[in-house]
Parts: sequence; C-alpha cells; structure tokens
Amino acid sequence: MKKILCLVVIMASMSMTAQTKTELLKHFEGYYKQMKNQGDVQGVINAMTHLNVLQPSQQRLDTLAYIYVSEGRNLEALNTIGIDNNATDSNISTEVKALALKALNQPQRAVIFYEVLFQKEPNSYLAYEIADLKTQTQDLAGAKASVDYGLANVKDEMKKAFYETQQPYDVSMKGALTYLKAIVLFNMNKIDNLDQAIGLLDEALVMDANFNLAQISKDALQAMKAPKKE
Repeated sequence: MKKILCLVVIMASMSMTAQTKTELLKHFEGYYKQMKNQGDVQGVINAMTHLNVLQPSQQRLDTLAYIYVSEGRNLEALNTIGIDNNATDSNISTEVKALALKALNQPQRAVIFYEVLFQKEPNSYLAYEIADLKTQTQDLAGAKASVDYGLANVKDEMKKAFYETQQPYDVSMKGALTYLKAIVLFNMNKIDNLDQAIGLLDEALVMDANFNLAQISKDALQAMKAPKKE
C-alpha cells in the first residue's frame, strides 16, 4: 500500500512539473512574440534565453548568438556558441564566429570561418574579407589569390561599406577590391611595387571619387616618394 501511495505521489509530481514547464514555455513564447513586435532586442534575448533553458535547441542558440553579434555584443555571441570550428556548425553559427572574431581583432581565428563560408558559397564579398584578414596576418600570397578571385567574379551592382569616417559610405566592390589589391601589392615589396600600388589606388578613385580610405592610402604612399628634406 505504501509503495502504491509513493508511486501515485511521484506520478502526480511529474504531471505537475510537466504542466508547469508547458505553461512556462507558452508564457515565454508569448513574451518573445511581444518583444519582437515592440522591437525590444533585450526582451527578445531574455525570452530566447528562458526558452532555451526550458527547451534546449542549437538552432535557438545560433539565432541568439546572431542577435548578439548584430548588436555588437561579440563576446556574448561567442560565449553562446563557442569559437571551435565544428563540422556540424550551421551557416549562421559559422557567420557569427567569423563576424565576432573579426570585430574582436582576431584575424587568424576569423579567417578560418570566412574560408568555411567561402567553400560553401564563394563570392566576391567573402573574397574581400578573406584577403583583408590575410593581409593583416601577412599571408600575402593568400590575400592576393583572394583578391584575384574577387575581381574575376565581381558584379557591377556589388557594393562595399566603409566606416572609417564619421559618416559611413559605400563604394563599388570592384573599387574596394582594387584598393585592397594595391595594399597587398605594396606589402609584398614596399620599394619596387610603390608606383604600381599608387596606380591601382588611382584606379579605385576613378571608380569611386568618394573613396576616402583609398585617398588616404594614396597620400601616404605618395609621401614616401617625396624626397626627404636635409
């Protein structure tokens, strides 16, 4: 009789727990929808975190990490999904790791994930990012190969945003890749390739007269040619 009574109590307790969990799931699903409608990003993050605790989901974690990285909260994004390169990673997870590590000035780690994305869907946008990161790590041969691919496959409508000025601006992707080609070429040989690098920067400026970064780079390289005053 005691055993039967204990079993009844355990089953009742399990039923109440399941009911409570179901109610909590419904509550946070509703809360998530409301926060999303209101455009409350932190509310969405809170709701998704609670939902994942109640009902763990890798897809939800990936989405949560993407929200973090979109808000510039890069460490939180990586703390959510980690920094390992896993064969089972979704495209969203790989993109988050690439973006977050790049933003945290970790080019050697970031380029790994950009190359994974490139292997899945090669395009000029990813080629630019890979070339930029490889230039930072002095893998100049790799950077040149990525620039060459980007220029060979770029489309006229492609644009690249730059943020070094107070007001962000767009230039053509072809102009951006031409600029980067100049930087890579200069770094390969800062004496013999100086004039050629300046010529490429001129080409980039012809394509996009508002290309501030190309103008700054050209001015810096031209200053190297100026004779030093004794």
